[in-house]
Amino acid sequence: MSKLGKLPVAIPAGVTVTVAPSLVTVKGPKGELKQDYTNNVKIEVKGSEVIVTPTSNEKAANAAHGLYRNLIRNMVVGVTTGFSKTLIITGVGYRAEAKGKELVMNLGYSSEFIAMVPDGLTVTTDGQGKITISGIDKQLVGEFSAQIRKLRKPEPYKGKGIRYETEVIRRKVGKTGVK
Repeated sequence: MSKLGKLPVAIPAGVTVTVAPSLVTVKGPKGELKQDYTNNVKIEVKGSEVIVTPTSNEKAANAAHGLYRNLIRNMVVGVTTGFSKTLIITGVGYRAEAKGKELVMNLGYSSEFIAMVPDGLTVTTDGQGKITISGIDKQLVGEFSAQIRKLRKPEPYKGKGIRYETEVIRRKVGKTGVK
């Protein structure tokens, strides 16, 4: 049995959780999220808590126990406060600009990259090369930010590229440092 799965998920005021036979719906002030679940777990709403229990002692049921508990917790946090990731663009001439539902980036290649922002996400940029991606779905925020970072990964010699704000780039010494 999962240690995290045993913990109940608290439902704050203003959030409603509805459990159907294979679907969990969470509604809150920022929006609505839905998640399918398997028959390996049983999800119940008791008072102001959501309780997830495995239906058997099989390995798949125990794995799904903690997974669905955290997915529901992420849904509750998403509809109340939301999620955001910040990317930093470093390099001479590297820049990004949000234009409506498009993110236009100049990353040192001969042409610009234009990324379409998925529905449910908002992207803001500033002049110093900072991109902030925010939304209510944690998986969508993380996936889109990973796709943007993949366009120009940070390189270890000069540190140029796109990195997460909390990421630390381990710098290498160039040819002049070797003796």
